[in-house]
Amino acid sequence: MKPADAALAVLTSVIWGIAFVATRIALDSFSPPQLTALRFLIACLPVLFLPRPRISWRQLILIGLTLFAGQFLLMFFAFDNGLPPGVASVTQQMQAFFTVGLAAAFLGEMPTLRQGVGMAMAFAGLILIGSTVDGELRALGLVLAMGAALSWAIGNILVKRVGDVSMVALVAWLSLVPPIPALAVAAVYDPHPFLISQLLAASWMSLVAALYLGAISTILAYAIWGHLLARYQAATVAPFALLTPCVGVAGSALVFGEVSGPVRYAGMLLVFGGLAVIILPAGLKIVALGKR
Repeated sequence: MKPADAALAVLTSVIWGIAFVATRIALDSFSPPQLTALRFLIACLPVLFLPRPRISWRQLILIGLTLFAGQFLLMFFAFDNGLPPGVASVTQQMQAFFTVGLAAAFLGEMPTLRQGVGMAMAFAGLILIGSTVDGELRALGLVLAMGAALSWAIGNILVKRVGDVSMVALVAWLSLVPPIPALAVAAVYDPHPFLISQLLAASWMSLVAALYLGAISTILAYAIWGHLLARYQAATVAPFALLTPCVGVAGSALVFGEVSGPVRYAGMLLVFGGLAVIILPAGLKIVALGKR
């Protein structure tokens, strides 16, 4: 990979890591479904000048519901139920393991022994993280984050069937889907379900954080990532995403004072190690579109 492209890959991972901190800030003013809707209302703006990719509406809706709506609704609810941003940034990377399992079950892409070892390491890490559940880290938040990772993985499998399309256009058009179910959930879940009223009452920090999530973490980051995936093999690009949890944990510690004890750090290291074992071998084909 050229140095300039490597720098872009690092930049994208940093953007996604910061997104976990931005999410926590934005949730001070918006409920999880409201933030989901707002993020993708911002991210879908490019559809005004980008043609729809050559995929069916059925594919568009199914991918939008899994890759974006399901993933972010569940993750934002996980934040709302006490999941610290640093832990969330690690747990979210479980999508890689779910993707491997789903690809084996539905696409016949059986994992190698090395990939199986990596998955075992990661699950051991999650067990360690789960053992630290207490008043600070609620079990429900961890379960919701795992559900978000599974939804992301399902979206990855669906994206693998799409074929060669413009990544930027696909992301923009997929972003049309999440606001609809998100606002429907808000109507039931929120005591003040109207997004406009929350926008008017939101703090400037929450508004900046929401804009960051929609414009930077979604539109800009996906555009860069799609460019890199078009030029290089996924096995070359995907390992850079391992930087995302590192940035998430560091950012959460700096901004929120999130403290992780030795057991939780050991669990995170096992997850990182498992990810490295799975993603680093040449030939692995994991769709990286859904990354933050």
